[in-house]
Amino acid sequence: MTDAWRVPLSDIEVDDELIEVAREALASGWWSMGPRVAELEESFASHLDVPHALAVSSGTAALHLALLAVDCGPGDEVVLPSLNFVAAANVVSLVGATPVFCDVLGADDLGLDPDDLADAVGPRTKAIIVLHYAGFPADIGAVLELARERGIAVIEDAAHAPGVLWEGRALGAHGTVGCFSFFSNKNLPVGEGGMAVTADDEVARRMRLLRSHGMTTLTWQRHQGHASDYDVVEAGFNYRIDEVRAALASLQLTRLERANAARRRHVLRYRELSDGRSELVFPFRDDARLEASSHHLAVVVLPHGVSRDAVRAGLREARIQTSVHYPPIHRFSAYTEAGARRPLPRTDDVAGRILTLPLFPHMRSGDVELVSGALLAEVAGQVSE
Repeated sequence: MTDAWRVPLSDIEVDDELIEVAREALASGWWSMGPRVAELEESFASHLDVPHALAVSSGTAALHLALLAVDCGPGDEVVLPSLNFVAAANVVSLVGATPVFCDVLGADDLGLDPDDLADAVGPRTKAIIVLHYAGFPADIGAVLELARERGIAVIEDAAHAPGVLWEGRALGAHGTVGCFSFFSNKNLPVGEGGMAVTADDEVARRMRLLRSHGMTTLTWQRHQGHASDYDVVEAGFNYRIDEVRAALASLQLTRLERANAARRRHVLRYRELSDGRSELVFPFRDDARLEASSHHLAVVVLPHGVSRDAVRAGLREARIQTSVHYPPIHRFSAYTEAGARRPLPRTDDVAGRILTLPLFPHMRSGDVELVSGALLAEVAGQVSE
């Protein structure tokens, strides 16, 4: 599918080693959750230095389990940034709670605004979902301090940020639960899948139950003879991951540091070529956060008055694929009522100006230069009119 694009938005490099680990998992004859899943969970927990890691079917499943495990339900509110993928709000609605949206800091920093977050928290707030947007650490210290003062759970949406250390700890390991995604365009790509991590024994126990129908033992345990039957102690889900995806994820985990470093080189080159030119802004200019980031996305903020649709059309004509991360959730029909509860001026200001450029570890030499040149030409053409 990438043949139509000279530079695709994202791409997966498939090599013999990936094919071989998938082949071995298939040849084992045990495809559902089993020993490879257990190995992945152990490796991931070690990588983040957390006691519990639970592999699941998607990052969305991880968020859903996290909310349920902290007893979030009807009558509760969950605060989250509107500049986010809609899954974060969907899982809030699915547990019967109400999403309350908070603002971002602005064009220079697309992370949540801690002051606006504090204003959004109320007596019914059960949890905060903090997104590490594009792989840049949110102000997790301010979030945790507020949460401790109010007795609120913190769920880190670290889907963009595997492998990032902040203040000596991995992102995802700071809050009550950390949630990761293995979707195809993520830094740890598998296709589908995710991970939930926690240091809380009771939260981990609840998520394990809910992950597999509320059953007290798993199929693999019974297959090994470690259990002969099971009980169901509450209604749960099938949020399990399979052995083939677990095998791929384990291998991708060993490549994560190298892949993140490659992404960083490409992003720094984008910034060198384009930041500040023709009034373009690459957000997250703080050196410490720039160094720490996993650089999941290469996002630029266009100048006021420039048509993003026209820029994207021009880049599409040059066979350069772009996207938008994200249309703010409060503008979707399903969430306009929730969005009307609080003004989000900075989110609204950047909503029509953010543009995601191609980024993946194995971008070819010259791809960044090609994209930057085409982008600058499209923007300059509008600015000069």
